[in-house]
Amino acid sequence: MALAAVVFYPLTWLLAKRRMEGLENIPASGPAMLVCNHVSYLDPVYTAVFVHRARRVPRFLAKASLWDVPLFGRVLTGSRQIPVSRGSADAGTSLEAARTSFADDGVVVIYPEGTITRDEAGWPMAARSGAARLALDSDVPVIPVVHWGTLSVYDHYKKRFRPSRRTTITVKAGPPIPMDDLRARVAERGPRPLLRETTDRMMTAVRELLSEVRGEPAPEPTRGARSQDR
Repeated sequence: MALAAVVFYPLTWLLAKRRMEGLENIPASGPAMLVCNHVSYLDPVYTAVFVHRARRVPRFLAKASLWDVPLFGRVLTGSRQIPVSRGSADAGTSLEAARTSFADDGVVVIYPEGTITRDEAGWPMAARSGAARLALDSDVPVIPVVHWGTLSVYDHYKKRFRPSRRTTITVKAGPPIPMDDLRARVAERGPRPLLRETTDRMMTAVRELLSEVRGEPAPEPTRGARSQDR
């Protein structure tokens, strides 16, 4: 974690101006789950610094293939990040690992979309149901976090990298998303019927917070931008 901090802090300063808001919404102690939008592969760097500035250690759910990258894989293992093996029999073990992190008072970071958005305007697209499953069966605060400006520095789809101190990258956390009513209904109906409603509630909070940061109204999500029950 110390090695990551030594690299990430200067990197976030060099790439663009940095604005971090809502740090008070990250619990000072105890477990928490952060649900974030995802516009650029730079987002995790800024999320990590954001959570660290709140004096907490982030635990990311990340693609298992990243553990194969020399040195970076060792950093991920040493800082106790959580690999996600998509499309395999081991996919569910990542959620169990996240629950274990909660039991250890961990702050778990999830990008519910599963990948960077393909929306041309940078709004969130369809979210997968894994975050909802974790939120429903774990009695922890669920905090929306958004990034804006990282896409201006690195656009993966357009293969464009443009660091600039004239660009401002904002990371902002909002207040906890109300979850108690949904969790109470799990005992009656089980989690599966509530996955879509839970996912949509979380992503609505993310979209509204992103709208605040961008200073423009979020468009209504299309059917394709709603939750994916898988």
